[in-house]
Amino acid sequence: MSAVIKVKVDYRSATNVKTMRLPALLTERGILISLLQYQSEMRKSQSWHQMLILAVRLLLNFVDQSCIPFTSPTTLLKAFRHALDNGTIDEDLDDNTKLFWSPRSPNHAQNLINLLTGYTNWLTRQPGHSGVVMNPIREATTLEERLNWCAYHHRQDAKLLNHLTKDSATNANAFVREVSRQQRSSVIVDEVKRFPERHFHTLMDDGFIIASRRRLGTRERTDYKSQAMTILMEYGGVRKSELFHLYLDDIDIDYERMEGVVTIHHPYEGKTRDGTYSDRREYLLKKFRMKPRCDYSKSHSLHAGWKAPAINTEKYFEIQFFPPSKAQEFLLAFRNYLLYQRVEPKGFGHPYAFTNSVGNPETIKNFQRLHRAAIERIGLKRGKYSGTTEHGHRHSYGYRLAAAGFGAVEIQKAMHHKSPDSCQVYIQTTNSELRSKMRDVESLPVKMSKI
Repeated sequence: MSAVIKVKVDYRSATNVKTMRLPALLTERGILISLLQYQSEMRKSQSWHQMLILAVRLLLNFVDQSCIPFTSPTTLLKAFRHALDNGTIDEDLDDNTKLFWSPRSPNHAQNLINLLTGYTNWLTRQPGHSGVVMNPIREATTLEERLNWCAYHHRQDAKLLNHLTKDSATNANAFVREVSRQQRSSVIVDEVKRFPERHFHTLMDDGFIIASRRRLGTRERTDYKSQAMTILMEYGGVRKSELFHLYLDDIDIDYERMEGVVTIHHPYEGKTRDGTYSDRREYLLKKFRMKPRCDYSKSHSLHAGWKAPAINTEKYFEIQFFPPSKAQEFLLAFRNYLLYQRVEPKGFGHPYAFTNSVGNPETIKNFQRLHRAAIERIGLKRGKYSGTTEHGHRHSYGYRLAAAGFGAVEIQKAMHHKSPDSCQVYIQTTNSELRSKMRDVESLPVKMSKI
């Protein structure tokens, strides 16, 4: 057995002057260079890089241990997809491959296949690709040959597991039906749990307390930072990760209404207020010696994801508070945070709005800890299906818009979705509403036997 190990490397390609920190695969013959080159050309999230590494690693391990004859690409790739969907352990809890894979969800399996499709399609477009040599700089390793072999057999097709043979159209179609995306039961988009609104003010007043100061007065003991961040999620629909890309000067004041005006900019394509720098990536590097937070690895404390929301041509979107009066509540909490609790950055500093106790940018992990403590302090239990996670606040925002009569396109714009279909979960009838309507119908003066 040849082990394929995930490692981190500093990589600089021939087409990129900057060194990049990337996840990589170490085989028995060295680093898989083509995979690094592919990653360096794709401007993707950290989650994408991690999933790609997983997909390629699974394929290489399967090829190495499955003992499938290499003369049959159809059999190999069909078996790989079957192993993803069903696992490799038989009814006797034995596994001839010694992989001991558990079944993966259909969506997860399909995502892995799609990532492999993108990578192997890219391989076929590289100069000198012949189906045998993947890296023209040196002789291909055994595992590299196998990846190229897979790429070669779908050179003319956009799907990794479709049309891999040159048999008759009948045989090809039969193969597609066997191996392509499996037929699944229809899934109704179920309601997503939102934060229980009746507890929100209790959370604000009694939950967000600085534990070491709980005996002091209101001003000293209230955690204004967590209050402001939670209001942005509950009444502005902000995603948790987006909070950590906010600069201090992204938050302004409408003095006529005395409301907070908040804009969230793209982490690296967004512009800075003074216009001196071409974008935020250059601004962070030259002024603070930092990278955009989405560029740090997921294990780094500064990492914050970016879900690619719909933004305008200036690379930002403005938060729409609903009800609009909540913009004043946010401004009050944020003002108190600035006046009484914000610790100013030291050294090179940083531009971020929310800081921790020593002045560094606040982290997702620490905010999750503070939010969990506040939830438990008021007697609730943190959980996705209770609506008491941080993301439950965003769902509250969506439901609130739907209940107020806003349409799908309006909710799409307010929540910065790229598609109006994304907000269907907020405007559909919930299970409790459906049961309530059924009870109302039952109570009508109509004989149920005629219904």
